[in-house]
Formats: sequence, C-alpha cells, structure tokens
Amino acid sequence: MAYEMIVPTLDPTYDVVVIGAGNGGLTAGAQLAVKGMKVLILEQHNLPGGFASSFVRGRFEFEPSLHELCDVGPPENKGSVRELLEDDLGVNVEFVSVPEAFRLILTDEGINVRMPFGIDEYIDAIEREVPESRESIRNFMNLCEETLHALGYLGSTKGKPDKKVLMKQFSNFLKTAPYSADAVASAVGVSEDAKRFLFPYWCYLGLPTTRVNFTIMGAMLHKYLSTGAYIPRYRSHELTTALDARIRECGGQIEYNTRVEKILVEGGRVIGVETSCGDTIATRHVVANISPTTVYNMMIHPKVETPEMSYKYVNARIHGLSSFVVYLGLDASPDELGLDDYGYFIMPHMNTEKLYESFSRLEPPITNAAICLNRAIPDCSPPGTTILSMTTLYQPEVWEDVKPEDYFILKNKIADGFIDMFETATNTNIREHIEEIEVATPETFARYTRTFNGIVYGYEPESWDSILPRMMSMKDDRFIEGLEFSGGFASRCHGYSSALMSGQTAALLTIRDMGRHTEVKS
Repeated sequence: MAYEMIVPTLDPTYDVVVIGAGNGGLTAGAQLAVKGMKVLILEQHNLPGGFASSFVRGRFEFEPSLHELCDVGPPENKGSVRELLEDDLGVNVEFVSVPEAFRLILTDEGINVRMPFGIDEYIDAIEREVPESRESIRNFMNLCEETLHALGYLGSTKGKPDKKVLMKQFSNFLKTAPYSADAVASAVGVSEDAKRFLFPYWCYLGLPTTRVNFTIMGAMLHKYLSTGAYIPRYRSHELTTALDARIRECGGQIEYNTRVEKILVEGGRVIGVETSCGDTIATRHVVANISPTTVYNMMIHPKVETPEMSYKYVNARIHGLSSFVVYLGLDASPDELGLDDYGYFIMPHMNTEKLYESFSRLEPPITNAAICLNRAIPDCSPPGTTILSMTTLYQPEVWEDVKPEDYFILKNKIADGFIDMFETATNTNIREHIEEIEVATPETFARYTRTFNGIVYGYEPESWDSILPRMMSMKDDRFIEGLEFSGGFASRCHGYSSALMSGQTAALLTIRDMGRHTEVKS
C-alpha cells in the first residue's frame, strides 16, 4: 500500500513564529492568537507539550513529568495559572486538587510525617515536630507573603515600579532579594531542625537551599501552602492539547514534525526562520521555547549576527539538572499496597548540599520524589491498579561517558535500587505487583525533547540569576531585535507554572514590540 506524504501548507510570512510547542511556546502561541496575531508554531515532535504529555504502556497512561502545579488555586480563588488559562486565553482544563502537601520521610533521622496544605496548618505541623518553632516559621512565612505581593506589584507597573512604594511597602522584599532561602530562614531564627520540614520543596527547584534564591523559593512555598496544588485530570497532555485546540480555534497554525534549524537575522533584527525541510518563512518576530544556549550557539544565521554579549550571557549561567524516573503500573490498589499519600519526599536527611552533590555520581539515588497518581485521581488507572512514579535528579554530564552496550544494564540496575529504596522507606511491597515498568534517564529526555543535554530544569536560580535580576535585566538581555524566549530558561525561571506564565510574558512583549497596544505582565 502506498502512503501519501502530507506536507504542511505554510504561508510565506507570519506576524510571529513560535519555535517549540512546550508549555511556554503553547501559551505564547495562544496569547498571540487570542490577540489576533498571525502566528505559526513549529514543533519538531509529533504532538504538543514537550515534557508535558503522556504515554501508554499496557493498560496504564502515565504522566511523564508533572508532579503538581502551584498557583492554580480553586475556581473561587484563582491563582495566576488558572487566570491565565481560563480568563486570558479561554482554555478550560479539568484541574484536580492534590489532597496533602507531601509525606516527608528522612530515613537517617527517623522522620516520617505527613505535611498539610494551609499556612496555619503547616506551621502547626512543624510546631508539633519542633516545639517552640512557631514564631520563627511565622516570621519566615510573612516574608514569603510579602515577596508574593511585591512580585505582583512589580508586574502591575509594567516594568516601571515606584522606588518609594518599594521602599515603603516592600522593604523586606528588597532586603531579602540578594539572599538564599537558607540565609533568610536563619536570619529570622528558624532552627536547623525546623528547616527540615520547611524546605522539602527544594528539589522542585533543583538547587540546595544554601544557594537557591529566597525570592523564588519563598514565593513557590507560599503559593503551594496558601492555594494548594493541582493537576489536570487527564495528565498534562490534557493541558497541552487544550492549548493546541484553542490556538487553532483563534486562527493560529501549528505544524508538528517540523524542526526549525535556523533563526535568520539581518542587521541585528529577526527576518525569518528556516526549517529542516528547507522552508524559509519570513517573520520579524520569533518566540523561542528553547534554551538560549542552543539558540545563540547553534541557530542564529548567519553566525556573524550572533552578538558577542549573548555568548557571555549564556556561558555565565549554570545549567540545571535532568531527571531519572521510574514509571510503575501496579496490579494492586493503593490501599492494598499501603500507599496512603499522593506525594512523597524521601531522603536520608535534609542536608541539601550533600544531596545535591549526590546528583553528580552515577550510582543509585538517595533522593526520591514520588507520586501515587490514584490518590488525587482514583480512576486514573483500571480498578484494582495503581500508577506510581519515582523521580530523582542527575547532572546530565554524568551519563555522557556511559557506553551504549552498558546503558540498559546500568539504568535497570539504578531503577532496581530505586525501587528497593522506596519499599524500605515506606515499608511497602511494590516489586511483586509490577505489571508495567518504564525507566527514563537524562538520555531519554534528551532524545525525546532534544532539550540541551536533556535538562528538565532551566538555568539554576541562584540569587544573582533568579527571577528578580532576570526581570530587571530583561531589556539589557535582549541581544537580537524581535527575539523573545519562553519556557524554563526564560525570565521566570523553571517549573511548570513559571514556564506557562513565561509564554504570556513573551507574547505580550512581542506584541508591544510590534507597536500594538496591550498590557505587559512581568
């Protein structure tokens, strides 16, 4: 039987071309389409989402990467992500709330405790574990809350904040901005014992608490605790396909299996893109849902149009981590298995510097961020079954020297140790109930998404390169006219919620550059 190859119909010119249909690229494309722009999204894969997708093994549909979204909130108290999707873009996704914050298991310290959502409830839980810690934790949470209000104010000023307002209303925000989460906690008297319960979310940012900036850590923590965590009912693929549908509904165009090889630049200004099929598409505006490291090193054409400063920009930054994930479809229910919680943070201790160092060693992991999807969505798998995934982090370069003939043996050995670790920590029997298993390494993510080195995070958000410095230097970091970035490497730093919001920011900045009147939300 002969098959007819379907070749996409591309116009010669578009207002904007978006490269990559990941979270940031999709929200950028949707915002541009909603605003009436002639937008084209080009994606190298055959479906939307990048890491935000799903895959099927046997009778199970797995979530590849999402653990939980912050800043969604319930319909009656919408967070920024829900407002973006529902109110700004007209995208409806069925979100399901996560029942509790997490179960924390520190195996070397004999700690096994369930932590709740809610600021007061969380403080109460820490006080039970660490008596007389209430005042210091409350002071820390107050700083987190002020940080959120300050970031909201900065966004409302369209990049032109009143210094007097900042000094008067958000003085603590300015004082804490240059410091790490650990330094700020110590400054308000949080003890080392209490920090163990305060910082388990650190692994969502992939940086030790002694290095991760307080602004982003504090904002994330407060959002989780105050509005809860949410996931799409039908995996993150539900979210990305809904964005795809909305873009098309508003007249936008998306083409899959189409890789952009070159961003064409002339006189310091974007003039088009060129695909791997040889198509040249004219545009004066590109939103790249790609690492700037990849763009400036590999995609600007001709090469002489790449500004020298752009190389310094990307080389100064520290690339984040990649993931190792074991996906399990189990032939018993969560109750039968003794899996009582949705989310688990399992570590030997809470010395995050030592835990971070372990990501540089190619050996069975000592940290585990696991989710039992059925505890939030009971019918996510057939009756009497369970979907369990376990995630750890690695420095991507750790896998570079693994020989092809050793790869599968090594990844299965690590996965085997990972399962042992989970069973021991939770006192469960998982292994005997495995019906389906899939293992993803940094090499898997590199092959699947072609992201730089398989990195699932963006640049590490240390204090000198966190959200506030990036926002303040957005104009200075714009090296080519008409080129904006979205996704985990952009100004909002990494994480699902940040990537989604970054797409809107990139789209509105693009529209402003086009001379159209709109409100830009930082």
